[in-house]
Amino acid sequence: MYLTTRRVLAVAAIVALPTTLAACSADGDGGGGGTVGVTLITKDSINPFFVAMQDGAEKSAEEEDVDLTVAAGAEDGDEAGQIEAIEEAVARGDDGILITPNGPGVNPAIEKAREAGLYVIALDTPPDPADLVDITFATDNFLAGELIGKWTAAKLGGEPATIALLDLFNDKVVSVDYSRDQGFLTGMGIDTADPEANGDEAATGSYSGGEYEIVCNEPTGGNTDGGRTAMESCLAQSDDINVVYTINEPAAVGAHEALEAAGIDDALIVSVDGGCAGVGSVADGVIGATSQQYPLEMASQGVAAVADLARGGDTPETSDGLDFYNTGVALVTDEPVDGVESIDTKAATDICWG
Repeated sequence: MYLTTRRVLAVAAIVALPTTLAACSADGDGGGGGTVGVTLITKDSINPFFVAMQDGAEKSAEEEDVDLTVAAGAEDGDEAGQIEAIEEAVARGDDGILITPNGPGVNPAIEKAREAGLYVIALDTPPDPADLVDITFATDNFLAGELIGKWTAAKLGGEPATIALLDLFNDKVVSVDYSRDQGFLTGMGIDTADPEANGDEAATGSYSGGEYEIVCNEPTGGNTDGGRTAMESCLAQSDDINVVYTINEPAAVGAHEALEAAGIDDALIVSVDGGCAGVGSVADGVIGATSQQYPLEMASQGVAAVADLARGGDTPETSDGLDFYNTGVALVTDEPVDGVESIDTKAATDICWG
């Protein structure tokens, strides 16, 4: 489950930290130049998104003279595995933790780590509350959803929208889940209710181009099998679905498989992540548009930030108007629409996941 490694930093940063970190290291080096201990804890060790994070962290660790420990939950949603990794980082005397939280169950362990003097940075998924960690390096997930929502509304051109919403969970609340979902609906021009809840908006009404109906909100677990099962459940409720929002690209591929099996080939599938495989799915026409984020940068900058802090640097600042540091997002499609800035799949392939 764990791996300690060092490598040479070999990629240029897409975005740079506006400031560096300050304070003493957890072990009291007080700005010395010694080796720093950092643990990266991802949701799982299989999803290519988290593999990219690990790669970014490893490359930065070599440059920054950091002893990096990599850990992960057994699967997306595994809070117990993450708690164990946090506790081991504290026991090891690490200076900091980078974590993509699997849910609110890890919150007490994060609090204990901070009390023990570790600097904790959330990656990709801001916790609730946001100040549970010292800072979050993440995509603006609401904006990511909003971009694909605006693209979808423009592509429909006033046609009625019969929508399937394929989310992450239905048994826990995590910010990446509701932020993307609510951002998508907002981009479509659909009024939302609680901005931190999925499924409480009106099932029918008007979007920016015409009338809509939301057929379903189904959990996918963020994987292909879950996407397929969720889409099958939605199709059992309506075979008129022509818009499919998905939490990520593996879920989108599963949804496409279910639609294809049902003989439906004209539904607009949109997603978020922008990994190399996902960009390929856009190029192949499986996904109409996706929002690309940059996990390698989240992790590489996080490692550098903890290392700088441990050696007496300054603390990073959140991006203007946000409660986290925004590492960037871009809409990827080969079918651009007026009014929504985008990049094509060739450009996205060149920078997929940072």
